[in-house]
Amino acid sequence: MPIVTVQVTREGTTPDRSSVTAEEKARIIAGVSQVMLDVLNKPLESTYVVIEEIDLDNWGWGGLPTAEYRRILADKPSAG
Repeated sequence: MPIVTVQVTREGTTPDRSSVTAEEKARIIAGVSQVMLDVLNKPLESTYVVIEEIDLDNWGWGGLPTAEYRRILADKPSAG
């Protein structure tokens, strides 16, 4: 029985939201379960999907907190 953990930042996909919606979570669960069926032939009913929402300030990359890193990327002039 596969157990797949998906981590996402706790932020919405639009400015007025602060988390992933129940509908989006359901779509993630369905999609990940389908991948496990397609790739590993694991039945849908034997796949568990865990979604963890992590506060944005608990993520980082490039040596910076995520929000700061995104601000730097947004301030860079685009190439071309």
